[in-house]
Amino acid sequence: MTRQSDIEIDGAGVRADLKTRYEEYLRRHRGVSERTVYHSWRFADRFLTFRFGDAAPDFSEITPTDVVTFLQRLTTRKAPYRDKTPPTHLRNFFQYLFREGLTATNFALVIPSVAARRYDARLPRYLSPEQVEAVIAASRNDRRRGRRNYAMVLMLARFGLRAAEVIAVQLNDIDWRTSEIVIRGKGQRHDRLPLTTEVGEALVEYIRHERISDHRALFVSARSPHRPFKDGQILNEILAQAFIASGVPKPLPYVGSHVLRHSLATKLIRNGASLDEVSDMLRHRSRATTMIYAKLDIEGLRSVAQPWPVAGGAQ
Repeated sequence: MTRQSDIEIDGAGVRADLKTRYEEYLRRHRGVSERTVYHSWRFADRFLTFRFGDAAPDFSEITPTDVVTFLQRLTTRKAPYRDKTPPTHLRNFFQYLFREGLTATNFALVIPSVAARRYDARLPRYLSPEQVEAVIAASRNDRRRGRRNYAMVLMLARFGLRAAEVIAVQLNDIDWRTSEIVIRGKGQRHDRLPLTTEVGEALVEYIRHERISDHRALFVSARSPHRPFKDGQILNEILAQAFIASGVPKPLPYVGSHVLRHSLATKLIRNGASLDEVSDMLRHRSRATTMIYAKLDIEGLRSVAQPWPVAGGAQ
C-alpha cells in the first residue's frame, strides 16, 4: 500500500528535477536574468501545486480549463490587476513543457495578455527638481549607511536607473580611467554611461569610508556578512525614509524608486529634450514606452492643438 508520505516525497523529487531542468533552459536558451529565473519557477510551482497538490505532476492531465482557472484566481485577488509578469512567466513555462514533449498541447496559447493601458488619463508621478534635491540630501541622514544610501539615490536621480540596475552594479563595472560605468539593464542589456563628477565622488566616498565586503557587488548590506541585495526593495525603503526626513509630500500613498526616473524624464522634457533623447537616456527598448511623457510636454501639445470648434466656425 502506497503511503501519502511516499507520494509527497516522490512528488517533491519530480518537481525538484523539473525545476533544475527548467531553470537551466531559461538561462541557456532564453538568456534571462536570475531574477526572472526565480519568478518564472515561482509561478510554475504555484500552478503545479494548484493542479496536483504535493503529488508528482502528470502533465497529460493538464487542461486549458486548469490554466484559465488558475489565472482567474491569480488575477481576481485585487482589482484592477495590471501586473503583466505572471501570464508571461506561465507562458514561458508552458512553452517549455510543450518543447520538451511533456504536454501534447502548447497551453501558452490559451494564456491571455493583461491589458496595458499606456495612454489612459493617468500621468507619470514625479517630483519637482527642488523636491528631488531635498530627497537626495535627506538620504544622507543615516549615520551608518548615509554614504551608501546617498550614492544609490543619486544614481537613481541622475541616471534615471531602475532600482534593480543600481543594485546590479559590480565594482569592475566602473572604469575610473575613462569615467564610465556599465549599467546592467533588462534582458541582459549592458550600456556604458558617462560617470559624472558628482556621482563619481559619491561612489569614492562610499567605497573608501563605508563599504566592507568581499563580494564584487558595489552596494552591499551594512550588516555583517555584508552581502549584496537580492532585489531593489532596499531603495524603496531608503526613499521612504528620505521622504519623511525631507518633509517632501509623496505624490502617491506608495512611492517606489521609479518616481525619480519619472522626475528625470519630466525635467528633460520641460527643458526641451526630445522624446528620442529621453528614450535614449532611460534606455527604453520600445519607443512606445517613452510616449507617456509626451503628455507632460505642455508647450509641445499647445503647438499642435487644434482650435476648439464653435458655432459659426473655429475660434
